Amino acid sequence: MCNGPILSKMLRFSIPLMCSSVLQLLFNAADIVVVGRWAGDNSLAAVGSNSALIGLLTNLFVGLAVGANTMAAKCYGAHDRDELHRVVHTSILLSIISGLILTVVGVFGARTILIWMQTPANVLDLAALYLRIYFLGMPATMVYNFGAALLRAEGDTQRPLYFLSLAGVVNIVLNLFFVIVCHLDVAGVAIATVISQCISAALVLRCMVKDTGPLHLDLKKMRLHPSTLSQILRIGLPAGFQGILFSLSNVVIQSSVNTFGEVTMAGNSAAANIEQFVYVSMNAMYQATISFVSQNYGAGNYHRIRKIVIRAQCCVLVVGVVLGNAATLAGRVLLSIYTTSPAVIDAGITRMQIVCATYAVCGMMDVMVGGLRGIGYSVMPMLVSLVGACGLRLLWIATIFQLPQFHTIQMLYWSYPVSWVVTFGVHVLCFLWALQKVKHRLLPAAETPEKALSLEE
Repeated sequence: MCNGPILSKMLRFSIPLMCSSVLQLLFNAADIVVVGRWAGDNSLAAVGSNSALIGLLTNLFVGLAVGANTMAAKCYGAHDRDELHRVVHTSILLSIISGLILTVVGVFGARTILIWMQTPANVLDLAALYLRIYFLGMPATMVYNFGAALLRAEGDTQRPLYFLSLAGVVNIVLNLFFVIVCHLDVAGVAIATVISQCISAALVLRCMVKDTGPLHLDLKKMRLHPSTLSQILRIGLPAGFQGILFSLSNVVIQSSVNTFGEVTMAGNSAAANIEQFVYVSMNAMYQATISFVSQNYGAGNYHRIRKIVIRAQCCVLVVGVVLGNAATLAGRVLLSIYTTSPAVIDAGITRMQIVCATYAVCGMMDVMVGGLRGIGYSVMPMLVSLVGACGLRLLWIATIFQLPQFHTIQMLYWSYPVSWVVTFGVHVLCFLWALQKVKHRLLPAAETPEKALSLEE
């Protein structure tokens, strides 16, 4: 990542990651398609309406995986093998602890939180059952996320793709078996998801245990190294809190969606699931930006950092515009995979025409965040997101959306693109300011003959 052509290497990094993310989404898509086709609209609403809540509860710990990825990539670029060893063993133990915490919170707090979200009574029991079973698999989910983040730090995005491919096939087969044959409804798809998560976690652990390079994992040496943990938390906690803030605003929006009834809930769930395929395709460039910028920051390559971010922005713009608008144009065909109800399809189209068609701006916003985190700034994008995205959405719902003439589902959806545009603009200004700070730290060292020779080698 620290030398040679940037664009081709970023594409080789991001395309397998994109495929991995799409496969991971197929877990949830398979859940929603199976219950929508064979269990009914209430089950579809129960499974789909949990997406925002799952994101709210898991994003803090997924943010810690971003911290692990950033630290590992920085150590890899600086050739600090000892610190990389500590990052690996601290991260995996941290992932297990994170998963256990999430299991406790999800299992015991599911019903209460769903009631707070104004989940309709005829959906509540199914949604709570799905959520409780789903969160039993959180330790495995966290182990996979942290392990895959560590593999990405050295540029390996192919093996996580293979692991998810196998787990994805198992998930789809078990979905069909548990729902159609065993008639387990939402419990069946949740059990299938948990089993597939355990398979992907076991594969990534086996990969790291057998690794003979710097990412080798010795299960007996897992411990929380205080200095390493503090650095992971310094980057990961703000990233996690930012994810929580976004999810919190999404939960508030989901609560508002719930007030429009089951049909709108089901259409919103199906459309949001389709949009996630566009989002993760763009998010692969965000992940690539973090890894590439972090490695070059660790190696002192200041001049490559700006080039990396510019190329990532071009890529994410193309992906977002093409996929977002293609999905919108094919909306009815895609939504018909999830449900046969014309009313639900119409409700889904309403969301996609506003949110999915403008998704490219969200991807560009994320790339700027990736650039900031890669050079060590994690609190700044969190604060900007708090004010620009989350705060603006909540303000929108509390003011404009409450006006009688604007109290429509369309006006609720418009809170997404408006917040993305504002937040993206502020992130650009913050990145340019932070890059100047980095320039003063890196260039004096990079311009010495010894450092220049080292970088060329």
